[in-house]
Amino acid sequence: MIRPVHALRRDPVLTALWAALVIFAVIWLSPFIFIVFTSLKTVTEVMTTGAFLPPQNPTFENYRGAWRLGNFEATFFNSVLISFIKVPLALIVSSVAAYALARMRNRWNKALLLFIVFGTMIPFQVMLAPIFTLVNKLGLIDTYLGLILPYLANGLPYQIFILNSFFRSVPKELSEAALIDGASHFTTFRRVFLPIMLPVLAALLILDFVATWNEFAMALVILQDPDKWTLPLGLMAFQGQFSNDYGQLNSAIIITVIPAVLVYLIFQRYFVSGLTSGAVKG
Repeated sequence: MIRPVHALRRDPVLTALWAALVIFAVIWLSPFIFIVFTSLKTVTEVMTTGAFLPPQNPTFENYRGAWRLGNFEATFFNSVLISFIKVPLALIVSSVAAYALARMRNRWNKALLLFIVFGTMIPFQVMLAPIFTLVNKLGLIDTYLGLILPYLANGLPYQIFILNSFFRSVPKELSEAALIDGASHFTTFRRVFLPIMLPVLAALLILDFVATWNEFAMALVILQDPDKWTLPLGLMAFQGQFSNDYGQLNSAIIITVIPAVLVYLIFQRYFVSGLTSGAVKG
């Protein structure tokens, strides 16, 4: 059947929405394009050409210089070490705690969950001074452990809240059938819930990794030795020393951003599928 001509016309509202999305995408990408182009230019070319013009003679010397002069080898290693310890450990602790609060019967579960969620309501800046005092009394100032522990305490309440909601959305029959068959709670968690919660864990992994990788304030308070600094602190110091060298400065920014982008791209499809992770086929 041939559709009328007027039915083939584009919806003006849909066209306007697409135009608005394109405009916002261009605005959002403009700073990133500026950073990438500038990182591939020499100082002279940065001063003589426009900010959004592609480099005439692309060079990666800015990246080598920034990596060497900014001591990014040490700061990059520190960020990788802290993130690769903190993020998996947080997911393990939060998933087990959320399962216990959602599936193990206890009259104190709701009160405990409320107490944990209350931790997300306290502004992070308010906790800096008390956390520094506590870490200092424990003798953990300027150590990796002194930074990982506050990171865990700050991120766990949000993750437990999200995972607890996920566990409650899964039909009770799944866990009850396994318990009736003689499975322990650990076996039920590992064999029944873990396979279906992978998309949620992937989404939390992305969010937690990006937050840990980019965290600045707590690292600035706890870490005092430049050799223990994370990438955001190294970038701050580099910016103070080479603020006029736009090529190397923007190269340093890209060095800092790339790992977080790669983690997102790797787990992107799991992140998207996590939006429908609550659905269970009957």
